[in-house]
Amino acid sequence: MQRGYQSDRQRRRRRRQALSDRAIFARVIGRVAFFPFLFVYLELILHIAMDMSLAYAPIYILFALSMGCAFSAITMPFRRNVNRVLAKVLAVLVSVIYIVEMIAKKILQNFYSFSSLGMAAGNHLSDYTAVIVEEVVSNIPLILLMLLPALFVCILGSRVLLFPRTDIRFAGVLVAATVVFHLLGLGAVHLPWGGDLTPKQLYRVDTNLDDQVEQLGLVSMLRLDLKHQFVPAGNLLDDDFAGLPVNPSATPSDPAGEGSQDPAASPTPVVDTSPNVMDVDLGAVAESTSNGDIQWLANYFNSVTATNKNEYTGMFEGYNVILFVLEGFSGYALDPELTPTLWKMSHEGFVFNNYYTALHFTSTSNGECQTLLGLYPKNGNPATMSRTGQLGTNAYFSLAQQLGRQGYQLFGYHDNQDMYGRYDSHTNLGYTWKQYVPGHNDDPANLHCEENAAGTDRLWPQRDKYMVEVSVDDYIHSDTPFHVYYLTVSGHTNYGWNRVASQYQDLVSDLPYREKTQAYVAAAAIEVDRAMEALLDELEAAGKLDNTLIIATGDHIPYSDVDVIEELAGKKFGSSDDLEYLRESNIDFDVYKNTLIMWSASMDEPVEVDKVCCQVDILPTVSNLLGLEYDSRMLAGSDILSTSEGLVVFSSRCWKSDRGFYNRFTQTFTPAPGVTMTQEEQEEYVSAMRRLVGYKLDSTDLIIENDFYDYVFNQFQG
Repeated sequence: MQRGYQSDRQRRRRRRQALSDRAIFARVIGRVAFFPFLFVYLELILHIAMDMSLAYAPIYILFALSMGCAFSAITMPFRRNVNRVLAKVLAVLVSVIYIVEMIAKKILQNFYSFSSLGMAAGNHLSDYTAVIVEEVVSNIPLILLMLLPALFVCILGSRVLLFPRTDIRFAGVLVAATVVFHLLGLGAVHLPWGGDLTPKQLYRVDTNLDDQVEQLGLVSMLRLDLKHQFVPAGNLLDDDFAGLPVNPSATPSDPAGEGSQDPAASPTPVVDTSPNVMDVDLGAVAESTSNGDIQWLANYFNSVTATNKNEYTGMFEGYNVILFVLEGFSGYALDPELTPTLWKMSHEGFVFNNYYTALHFTSTSNGECQTLLGLYPKNGNPATMSRTGQLGTNAYFSLAQQLGRQGYQLFGYHDNQDMYGRYDSHTNLGYTWKQYVPGHNDDPANLHCEENAAGTDRLWPQRDKYMVEVSVDDYIHSDTPFHVYYLTVSGHTNYGWNRVASQYQDLVSDLPYREKTQAYVAAAAIEVDRAMEALLDELEAAGKLDNTLIIATGDHIPYSDVDVIEELAGKKFGSSDDLEYLRESNIDFDVYKNTLIMWSASMDEPVEVDKVCCQVDILPTVSNLLGLEYDSRMLAGSDILSTSEGLVVFSSRCWKSDRGFYNRFTQTFTPAPGVTMTQEEQEEYVSAMRRLVGYKLDSTDLIIENDFYDYVFNQFQG
C-alpha cells in the first residue's frame, strides 16, 4: 500500500512537473514570439492607418520578423531581471518610434530617418507644439492601439512571460533565424515587382523615404539609414542619355540669332534667340576627371537641350532684385480688396496661370532650395539647403552669387531663429544674413525682432511687416544695385487668432469661412500684403521703385491645413484622408497650384503665361530677365518665358507638362486638353520624360556632394 501511495504521488509530481515544464516552454515560446509579433503588428497597423499598399506585405513582414528575432535574442541570455527590463524598455521604445513616425507623417507629410534627428533638434520644434498636441490628442485611439503590446509586456509580462535566463545557444538560434528571415526578405525584394520605383531600387538608395516605408517597411527604412551612415548609398541614375525630350527651342528658325528678316526692311527689333549657355566644354569636363559622379553630371548636362534667349532677355538688366519666399502661402487667399497690393502685383506683372509649389522633402527648406538654387531637393537626408552650408558648396547660378559677381550688395532676412542651418547656408550663398539670435541684440547677424517684455525671447509669430520695416534702411539708400531676400514667417501653422492674425480680425470676420480659414487669410495673406505695401512705399520714396524687380512665391502650400485651401478655392482636391497625408496617388494636384509674383513698376502691361511651371523655374527665368550669363543646361528648371516645354515634378515622381499629366502610381498618361498623340508617340514621350524627371530629381545630390559647379568653373577652367 505504502509503495502504491508513493507511486501515485510520484506520478502526480511528474505530471505537475510536466505541466510546469510545458508552461515554462510556452512562456519561452511567447517570449521568443513577442518581438517578431510586435514588429509585424506595428508595421501592419502603420500601413493600414496610413492607407499604404499591402501588396508589399511579404517584404516588410519578413524584415519585421528578422528584426523581431534579433530583439528577442537580446532579451534571452541574461538574468531574469535584466531580461525583464530589457524587454519592457525595448517594447516601449519600438512602439514610440512607430508612433512618432506616424505623427511626423501626419504633420509634416514625411517619415523621418535617424539621420534627420540632428536637423529636427535644431529646428526649434516648440514652434509646432500646438500642432503636435492637437495631432496627438486626435489620434489617441490609434496611439493606444499601437501601444497595446508594449502595455501588455509592461503590465503582465512578469507574470505571463517570466523572463527566465535561457541557454545562450537558444539566443544563437534566434540570431540564425534573424539571418534567415533577412535573406528571405532580400529574396522578396528582388522579385520582379512592377512600377516606376521598385523595392530593389529603393533598397539601395537613401532617398524616397515614404516609398521605402511603404514597400520595405519602417524598420527597414531606419535600418538602411543607419547603414548608409557608414556605407555610401547608391542612386537611381543610369547613363542612357539618348532620346531625351528635345525642347522646341532646340530648333529655332534662326539658330545663330541673327534674325530671318533684313533689319532695314522692317522696324521690328531683331531678337537674339541664341542658346543661353556658357563657354564650357562639358565633354572635356567629363574627360578631365576620374570622379564618376562628375563625369556623369557633365555627360548628362551635355545631353540637355539649352533654352534660348528671347524677347524678354535683359528686360530688367541692372535692376535691383527683391525676392520673397512666403511661409505657407496660397494664391487662393488673394483678394482685390483684402490684399490690394499683392493682387495688383499678381495681375499687372507677369501672370503665370499654371504655377505650382509642389511639396518636397523638408517643406520650407525644400521651397528655398528650388527657388534659390533652381534644383529639386534631395528626397531624403541630408536636407539639400542645409548641406550646402555644411560643405560650403559653390552655388554658382544662385541669384546671390550671380549678382554678387556683378557687384550687387546682398542682404537676406528671416524673422525666426536659425532653422535648417540657414545662417551657414545663406551666408555661403553670399548674403549678409540676418535672423533672430536670442539674447544677442548686438550681434551683427541679429535681425531685431519683437520680443517679450523681459527681452528674453521673440514673440511668436513675428510680423512680416515689422521685418521689412526694421531691415529696409540696410539697403534702400544704396548707391549700388542691391539684391534682397526675405523669408517670411507670419503664415506659419497653426492658424488661429494669434498676435498677427488678430490685427486683421475685423477685416476677415465677415468672410464666409470658418474662423481657422479667416485667421489663415489674415496671417498668411493680409500681413504679407501690408509688408509688401510698406516696401513699395519705401522704394518709391527713395526713387527706386521703377528700377526694382520683385519676385514672390510661396515656399509650400499650408499642407497641414489643406481644408483651408479647399474652402478658399471652393472645390475638393480629394478625400479628407488622402489630403491629410497629401497622398499623391489619389489627390487632385491642383491643390499645389499657386501664385507667382514677378513684377516691376516699370512694366507697361501684364504678360500672361499659360505654360506649366514651378519654383525651380524662377532662377533661370529671372537670370534671363536680368540678362545674366548662365548655362540653362545645368539647372533643373527652365526659363518660363522661353519656348521650352513647361514641366513640374512632384515628390512622388508624378509630373505634369504642357502635353499632359503622368501618374506614377497607375503608370498612366493623360494628354492635356487639345493635345493629340498616337499611342506610339505617347509611349515614346512618357518613356523619355520619365528618365528626364529621374535625372532632374536625383542629380541634385551629386551636384552638392561633389561641388560640381566649383569643379567646372574654378578647378576645370582654372
